[in-house]
Amino acid sequence: MADPYKVLGVSSTASDEEVKDAYRALAKKYHPDQYADSPLKDLADEKMKEINEAYDTIVAQRRGRQNAGGYTYAGYSGASGSGGGSSFSDVRSYIASGRIADAEQILNGVPVENRNAEWYFLKGSVLYRRGWLEEAKDHFTRACQMDPGNGEYQAALNQAMNQRSGMYGGYNPNMGSMNTGGCNTCDLCQGMICADCCCECMGGDLIPCC
Repeated sequence: MADPYKVLGVSSTASDEEVKDAYRALAKKYHPDQYADSPLKDLADEKMKEINEAYDTIVAQRRGRQNAGGYTYAGYSGASGSGGGSSFSDVRSYIASGRIADAEQILNGVPVENRNAEWYFLKGSVLYRRGWLEEAKDHFTRACQMDPGNGEYQAALNQAMNQRSGMYGGYNPNMGSMNTGGCNTCDLCQGMICADCCCECMGGDLIPCC
């Protein structure tokens, strides 16, 4: 691919904050939502993919240099508990507050071998918020495969698939404390209703008509 710094329009000596600001400005300019009904949509999609790849490359390169002996990146601690799980509370907080670039920066800093079901769910949520429904669906699917009993992940996958087929409005991944109980045994409709109840308990509304 092209020089990632040139793609973002910054110097290779730019600070992390300057790189992040440049990425945010370009992402806002070329976001698919801006071109939904425009003949330039395909060009904007390609540009947005290029911007995302450039940003991911820079983040990965810098994380690799900074954390050669371990990994703690952008506020994410890679230490795992006895069950092997990792804490993504910062990522959830950023997604809930609309700080998508910050959330993705943390996620991209997690080594591949430590990417668990929650990582794929959160990455899928970031992709969903950017309008990349196919990629979001793939990540939600992976999360469900890794943790098939998690109702939160299944509800997100169901909604991403429905959104792609134009059946429902957007999934709202404003995650707080997710305790979805027995939703994993629900069918598609029951799963959506369960997720909507969870969102309403947190002040949101996943399905406006209910």
